[in-house]
Amino acid sequence: MSNSRHLPTAPTTSRDLAAASGVAAHWHDEHQIVYASRGVVAVHTDSTRWIAPAHRALWIPAGTVHAHRAYGVTRLHFLGLAQNPLRLDEPTALVVSPLLRELLIAYTELEDAETPAGKRLRAVLLDQLATSSEQPVRVPTARDPRLAAVCALLETDPSDSRGLEALGRAAGTSGRTLTRLFREDMGMTFPQWRTQLRLYHALRLLAEGHPVTAVALRCGFATASAFIDVFRRSLGDTPGSYL
Repeated sequence: MSNSRHLPTAPTTSRDLAAASGVAAHWHDEHQIVYASRGVVAVHTDSTRWIAPAHRALWIPAGTVHAHRAYGVTRLHFLGLAQNPLRLDEPTALVVSPLLRELLIAYTELEDAETPAGKRLRAVLLDQLATSSEQPVRVPTARDPRLAAVCALLETDPSDSRGLEALGRAAGTSGRTLTRLFREDMGMTFPQWRTQLRLYHALRLLAEGHPVTAVALRCGFATASAFIDVFRRSLGDTPGSYL
């Protein structure tokens, strides 16, 4: 993201993005919350891709170069913060409760946030953010070229069910080496990374209107019920809620 733009102030606003559109790489001197009340938004940094459906918001620390990508027609809400009330130094996905959802929508659509009512709304919003738990769907980017080659195979076809030994042979390395690299480079095991990758693609496909069974098969789940089970355990809801 070497061609990123410097936009000093992180705006507090809302906007619509057409399906498959985005916001080019940029960075702010302030922190920012990004939330999609409709559709699904992905945020890409140099090291990781994050995706946020309607019950997740993304925390982006000041100075982080990032780009946005919309899947499905998306309504985005941006909250700029000069301070760091969450004390988080890395991009993080936050759980959005029904109350926090309404607060984010209402505050980012205010015409004048400096009124007494606007300031009270902001105070409640910050209180709710401070208690939000972290539940990410994130796909770290490989730095090691051997690992990157394997990841590229699975990016092309998330339904590829081969294990690390078979994938290693295709990429010219061993399964044992790849096991070590996943822990060192990604900070997670291979099964954990593959699940995150499949969920990332599943959210994107659901936002584009694909049926649950088709998404399950395209993302490598043996059955629709297996996909629903992993989805619910990871995201706290069913895939059908995103259609």
